[in-house]
Amino acid sequence: MLEINVATDKDGLLSSELHKIKVIKRDGRVVEFDDDKIKNALIKAETKIRGSLDPMTYTKIDHLISLINHEIAERFTKNIKIYEIQNIVEHTLLDKCEYKLAEEYINYRTQRDFERRRATDINFTISKLLNKDSQLVNENANKDSNVFNTQRDLTAGIVGKSIGLKLLPPHVANAHQKGDIHYHDLDYHPYSPMTNCCLIDFKGMLNNGFKIGNAEVEAPKSIQTATAQISQIIANVASSQYGGCSADRIDEFLAPFAEKNYYKHLEDAKKWIADASQHDLYAKEKTRKDIYDAMQSLEYEINTLFTSNGQTPFTSLGFGLGTNWFEREIQRAIFENRIKGLGEEHRTAIFPKLIFTIKEGVNRLPSDPNYDIKELALKCATKRMYPDILNYDKIVELTGSFKTPMGCRSFLQGWKNDAGEEVNSGRMNLGVVTLNLPRIALEADGDQEKFWNLLEERLAIVKDALVFRINRCKEATPENAPILYMYGAFGEKLKKTDSVDKLFRNKRATISLGYIGLYEVAAAFFGGSWEQNATAKEFTLDIIRSLKEHADLWGNEYGYHFSVYSTPSESLTDRFCRLDQEKFGEVADITDKDYYTNSFHYDVRKNPTPFEKLDFEKDYPQYCSGGFIHYCEYPVLQTNPKALEAVWDYSYDKIGYLGTNTPIDHCYECDFEGDFNPTERGFECPQCGNRDPKTCDVVKRTCGYLGNPQARPMVHGRHKEIASRVKHMK
Repeated sequence: MLEINVATDKDGLLSSELHKIKVIKRDGRVVEFDDDKIKNALIKAETKIRGSLDPMTYTKIDHLISLINHEIAERFTKNIKIYEIQNIVEHTLLDKCEYKLAEEYINYRTQRDFERRRATDINFTISKLLNKDSQLVNENANKDSNVFNTQRDLTAGIVGKSIGLKLLPPHVANAHQKGDIHYHDLDYHPYSPMTNCCLIDFKGMLNNGFKIGNAEVEAPKSIQTATAQISQIIANVASSQYGGCSADRIDEFLAPFAEKNYYKHLEDAKKWIADASQHDLYAKEKTRKDIYDAMQSLEYEINTLFTSNGQTPFTSLGFGLGTNWFEREIQRAIFENRIKGLGEEHRTAIFPKLIFTIKEGVNRLPSDPNYDIKELALKCATKRMYPDILNYDKIVELTGSFKTPMGCRSFLQGWKNDAGEEVNSGRMNLGVVTLNLPRIALEADGDQEKFWNLLEERLAIVKDALVFRINRCKEATPENAPILYMYGAFGEKLKKTDSVDKLFRNKRATISLGYIGLYEVAAAFFGGSWEQNATAKEFTLDIIRSLKEHADLWGNEYGYHFSVYSTPSESLTDRFCRLDQEKFGEVADITDKDYYTNSFHYDVRKNPTPFEKLDFEKDYPQYCSGGFIHYCEYPVLQTNPKALEAVWDYSYDKIGYLGTNTPIDHCYECDFEGDFNPTERGFECPQCGNRDPKTCDVVKRTCGYLGNPQARPMVHGRHKEIASRVKHMK
């Protein structure tokens, strides 16, 4: 057997020759030759054969790598195709009588080829749907895969995803399939040039009239009609895009319609009540009831809607800044309805997400005019988890203007039109591509320089993916989605012949560079308890700063707002970890958990106080202001709203957006209320063991939105993450 000094090869002539060789990937990309990828594949194959490796095995693999490198250097001087490398590896293993290793390596390569083909094989994926594969039917906790319209949407999504992978640039499709990146919502885009999430211009539509289907809709003359129109708009918008939709400042834009009710009742009072001193009281009492009924109807209508994509629309309502009587009553009605709950059993409403704004001088302190509304918000949060809160001044600081997020966390940045007017409602997001950061850390194997080089390589792919998303969205015509482009939901009414790009360009729209697993990246370099290590935290901040720098450069280059987005990865937290577990095995504090940590969050298995957690996380959103949220985990809070208020108040000048996670599960068999116990398959009442969704109400925050995992199960990784959460307050 030829003995080769591996260290000498790396530092000498062989290394120099290999450095000149470029590898032509299957997708057409040209990359640097890296024998570590071959070495890792052989280590993985040997591990599968033996279970564990000893020093002699590593020496053998190093020797094989040297032989492979010599063969490549002798035969190639410039470019080599990936399948040529694989052939050399296979023949080298066979020549050295490493038959089991060769067989495992060949099986691995063949399996990868099968997986690539299956991803675009409609028949194969349809069979997974028919067999109710959990990764497919539980991908979205808001979709009930038992009902026909959801099944139809899942079937259409299989077709859309298969075609979409073929439409994508080959290197983007390859990176997505491998798990280097995730091209979100492939079941809808790029097969259709749909947009993602938006702030609907409800104020413009309600005041100026709009059209849905064959109906020309006039401006409403009462708050009841206004909320009925809102639910119709939401249903149509949600069927024309694939992301969430939000109503910004709903208390303020609905108040004029409630005022119309008041004046109608005031006229009736003047007509039928002799005592003039009672006229205003009568009109206000009748109007208060109208407002309550209208907001109750809106909540019921949203929760009973099913859009064309087989789900309840992901809807958020932003409010809290209005201070006149009508605006206050609308805020009060929203909270009173949510506190009451849905139906005879008073179950927690999953939608709409409530987002309450706290502002100095409006509602923050007992001396503020709307402090009583804040107290109602606290009561609501302890019983129903919502509202999440926005701290007004911090949102302005982070995003350049105040607005509620689109959907659960996607924030528009401050923007003015040609007339110099600030515009928020009517703007949108064009889609997300998320980077698998833990994989880069695992591939770097402790080498930070390699990490940064790999990050640069992956960001180039993400850039191409995002530019492709933009260009595909621009191919839509106004007639494809009239409610969005022609009837006012996107703020302007385009003509059939107009370019939809008018509403995207000049940074009016956002396009999102997402990321996941910042905790796991630092764990790979500094260990699983890195949060108290200042060097480790600075490393994670450097990563987010780098993402922001790239996004800003791309935005200036293309004229669209590339935003950094802390992805709410409901199913992706499972997918990326599962793929990396297959590739790298169980790695402590990274893949062994069966999930990756969302965005910049503190490890959910640890229990800092809420104040410590917010202090830790507050440094990140300035670099990812395109999408972020913070959470704190609490015990039951219904008898202690002041504890929650202390956290809200502490957060005011530190973070922009805060959610409350507190146990609100309810068993209707034994009347237990609190935290259900997690099991391998769902949750059960700790008092009587009940797990029947018909007789228990289990509500957990799946990512940005709430979900009911008993009625609509989640993917394995998300379930494991929820089960791992510990309380930040005892």
